[in-house]
Parts: sequence; C-alpha cells; structure tokens
Amino acid sequence: MQATTDISQLLTRGKPTISFEFFPPKSDEASEKLFSTIHELKLLDPSFVSVTYGAGGSTRELTHKLVLRIMEEATIPAIPHLTCVNHSRAEISEILSGYADARVPAILALRGDPPEGNLDYDRTQDAFCYASDLVDFIQNFNQGTNDPQKRFGVGVAGFPEGHPDTQNRLKEMEYLRKKVDSGADYICTQLFFNNYSFLDFRDRCRIAGIHIPIIAGIMPITTRSGMARMADLAAGVQFPAHLQHMLLDAKEDPVAFEKAGTEYAISQCRELISEGVDGLHFYTLNRSSATAQIASALDLGKE
Repeated sequence: MQATTDISQLLTRGKPTISFEFFPPKSDEASEKLFSTIHELKLLDPSFVSVTYGAGGSTRELTHKLVLRIMEEATIPAIPHLTCVNHSRAEISEILSGYADARVPAILALRGDPPEGNLDYDRTQDAFCYASDLVDFIQNFNQGTNDPQKRFGVGVAGFPEGHPDTQNRLKEMEYLRKKVDSGADYICTQLFFNNYSFLDFRDRCRIAGIHIPIIAGIMPITTRSGMARMADLAAGVQFPAHLQHMLLDAKEDPVAFEKAGTEYAISQCRELISEGVDGLHFYTLNRSSATAQIASALDLGKE
C-alpha cells in the first residue's frame, strides 16, 4: 500500500493539482466498472482522489472498502469524506483509527446531510454539530499519536455561491474561518460554473485571513438530466448565460450536448489555471470520458 502523502506539501508544490471524486458502488458489477474508470484516470497522474460518504453515514463500510482498494490496487492517495451526522465520538474515533492504520493521507471533514427521508433530524443530538467540531477532533486525534504516518491532513468544504443554510454571507465566512482555525489544511469547493463566483470567493477568503489552498470543484455537464439534477442538489449554483446558450445550440442532440458541456468546462478550467488556481477537483460521477477530455485538452496531470 502507498505510504502516506503529506497533503499540505502536495497542495503547495507550485502547480495546480488535479484530483477526482468517486462514490462507492453498490454492486460488484458497478465496482469493477468504477475500477476500470480509476485505472483510466490514473494515467493522468492525479495528486489524489476522494470518496464520498452517504447521507447519515449510510455508505460507511462501502466508503472504507473503496478507499483501501484504491490505495492498494491503484496506488493513488485516497481521501475519504467523513461527516458529523449520526455518529458518536467513539464511532468517529474508531473510523479514524482504521484509516490511520491504512495510512490514509487526509480526511475531508463535512457536516453532512441527515439520513435520507428524515426531514426532522435533530442535529443537536450529534456528538459533532458542525464541521469545525469534527476538524478539531481529527486534529486532537493527530496529536495523540507519535507516528507521523498515522496523522491526517484535513480538508473542508467551501461554497463559492453561498452555503444553502447560511443566507448571511459575512456569517458564512466566519464559519469557514472557524473550520480553518480548527486545523483545516485545504478547502475544496462545491461545483460551480461561474468563475467569477470562485475568484470572488477566493478573494473574500484572503480578506478574512484564510490563506490555505483552495481547490476548485468542477463538474462538466454532459446530459440534460444531469444538469437538472445539479440544479436540485447544488443549491444556489448559477448556470451562466454563455453556458446556457452553448447548451441550447445543441438542441436535443445528446452528442452535441455533451461536447458543448465539455468545451465549456475546458474553457472554465483554462481560465482558472491562468488565475493561479491551487487545484482542480473533478466530480466524475464515476465516469472518465469528459474528465479525460478536459485533462487532455489542457495537458493536466503531466509534468
């Protein structure tokens, strides 16, 4: 298994990182299909990949197994998501111990969504009400081990177009600063299509005294149904007029639609690179085609 990677050094090496996000498959067939995708994307030399954690911790074991398999078979640093929802301190400690033994390099610490179908979920009953509490707990875990190979880097989420639960943008930045002050090493943003939103968010972070790396979350639009789902899941995400015009010109041709969405993502990434972005994190939906096309067009992942 690959040795622990120092995530802080990786993100400050002077060139944009490239990374991918996957979700745990629920069948053997889907798992093998995903690993075909992972091996294809490995050719792009990603700095790391991340693995999602279902609402309320519903994919806890699947996430753990996928992270370990990626590190063992693909030898890519794998970063699991970990959420506060529906977990005790003892459970989180057990999860961290398992990841530490596996030399997992970092954790993406999130507040997380409540269990599916439970709209009245009471977050006050959780051991960790906020992501900043989880970040603090992970850093305390780090301090409790003498083995540097068993310490984690910590990532947190950022929302360039605003967190859906915090309408006050000044308060939102205060909450992000609290996560950083608790020990976050980097920020990975929610997907966005308006680069101005990201660049303004980055500037506001710097004004607030947040100087850790900020990785841009990128999700190319490849289908109309996928675009509709993004609008539902990524609350507040903007679809700029230029993007909508490109997709409208594709009419009902699915091939032309995917081509237009991919070309927009290429243009988006090119501008972000020119603006000195710290990294590009692709939400792949467990597929490789669009991401590989973008990386190839921009020579990403190559020395």
